[in-house]
Amino acid sequence: MIIFSLQNDGSKPKHKISQLRLFARKEDGTFTIFTLLILILMLAITGMAMDLMTYERDRASLQSTLDRAVLAAADLDQKLPPKDVVDAYMEKAGLGHLEKTVTVTEGFGSRKVAATANAVVPTRFMRFGKVTELNMKAASTAIESIGSVEISLVLDMSGSMTRSSATAGKSKIEVLRTAAKGFVTKMLEESGETKISMSIVPYATQVNAGQDILGKFTNVTSEHNYSHCVNFTSGQFGSATLSPNTFYQRTGHFDPWRYNSANVNGVSTDGEQPPAYFVCPVRSGSEITAVTDNVQYLHNRIDALTASGNTSIDVGMKWGVGMLDPSFQPVINALATENKVPAKFALRPESYDSDVLKVVIVMTDGQNTSQYMLDSSARSGLTEVWFNPDYQRPDGKKGEYSIRYSTNPDRWVWMQHTEENGSYVTAGHPFGNPPNENSSNEEIGTATRLTYPELFARASLWWNAKNNFYWQSNHENNWYYGLRKSVGSSTKNARTTSICGAAKDKGVIIYGIAFEAPTSGLNTIKSCASSDSHVHNVAGLDLDKAFTAIASSIRKLRLTQ
Repeated sequence: MIIFSLQNDGSKPKHKISQLRLFARKEDGTFTIFTLLILILMLAITGMAMDLMTYERDRASLQSTLDRAVLAAADLDQKLPPKDVVDAYMEKAGLGHLEKTVTVTEGFGSRKVAATANAVVPTRFMRFGKVTELNMKAASTAIESIGSVEISLVLDMSGSMTRSSATAGKSKIEVLRTAAKGFVTKMLEESGETKISMSIVPYATQVNAGQDILGKFTNVTSEHNYSHCVNFTSGQFGSATLSPNTFYQRTGHFDPWRYNSANVNGVSTDGEQPPAYFVCPVRSGSEITAVTDNVQYLHNRIDALTASGNTSIDVGMKWGVGMLDPSFQPVINALATENKVPAKFALRPESYDSDVLKVVIVMTDGQNTSQYMLDSSARSGLTEVWFNPDYQRPDGKKGEYSIRYSTNPDRWVWMQHTEENGSYVTAGHPFGNPPNENSSNEEIGTATRLTYPELFARASLWWNAKNNFYWQSNHENNWYYGLRKSVGSSTKNARTTSICGAAKDKGVIIYGIAFEAPTSGLNTIKSCASSDSHVHNVAGLDLDKAFTAIASSIRKLRLTQ
């Protein structure tokens, strides 16, 4: 039996104090274990954090490298294959060993590059939790695209295109029709794109803009309205602009060749066809076809092309480039308002700094040759030639020319070209007008004095000189050589180089096709094109291959600028 006694001072028993100290010592041990557990947990969490930080660092590095790689690979100006670009970026970053996939999608005016890469990051601390590695996957996609594409087809329709192709077994113009239509189909049907517009600029001695286009120009001389060409000055070839507000001289409507033809009421006076070789072509299919994506319409316009005349590559390029220049937009906008151009193209040509690709394809089978203009003295005003449409000719046809020969105070004397004997007769008339009748030939009808445009719309320069003015000793110099001015090939080659340079300075891509062309023509095309790789020197059916190659090149946009 244990007896506890209390002390008068109220203190606890001594054995109780010893038990409390023992208890305290036991609690101190528990706290130490708890502290160790907390420390171990903190170390584990810190280790995991370090593993995760390492993982995130490597993942960010991989993602950043992959992002830069696909951006570079998607660049439309990139010459290397996109996959090679991605591989090079990964290799340079020390990640070339990683498993990766690269997918490239080429569209017309666009390139999409998608890439994925897989990596494994070993752990240092998480392995104690039996997590020895962390898998990472990075993915990136880049797209570069061109919002719209504007194409000018500048096609040779000069007289040499009527000749047989060297190897195709048909005329050059026939080969061109097939090849050009194939190009249109590839660009506008097979591509599946909707932002492509195309214009056709046929050229020979001149380019016939057509009334629809030239009628939108506000400052063109108005000597006549028979045809719709303009004479550009040399300075105007130094600029890509083709503003409808700029002053332009209308091309004189005349036939400069040595052909004996004249139009008398739509019928030749000498059995030949009426003048058909006008400097400004008016035959079917000769007009510019403006900004459209209608495949069938473009095919029809190409099928309508016929060949005649000299070769003016410079003038063709001036129109082809000008129709891509933003200064031409008011013309296209007006045509769209008249439903002559698709409404969706009303704001074309777009500005050069917009998301647009501008392309000219110029084709020739020849070289620049002489371009003819009328002397200023014969561009407008009244001639001394009168025409009586009601004169009855012996062959049953009607029409006769009369020319004032001399005057005196009382009488005018006239030379008349009669079909009865093919010679001239003189007749006087007191009133100054050509006689309606005379003693040698009863005539009916009234003669009208012709203007220069009216005369040369009826008769070639040569026919007029040889028939209306044959009685003059110097008729050839006065009425043929003296009125026919020209610009030669050397000047036109320089003009071609000038307009092509102006276009390239604006970022326009120029492809050139020399189709069985002489060396001079090939050299002109080479100096015009964006680079030698943009030049196709072909013969025969290879013309179709050239257009196909250009279509493929444009679609892939592997361009050298």
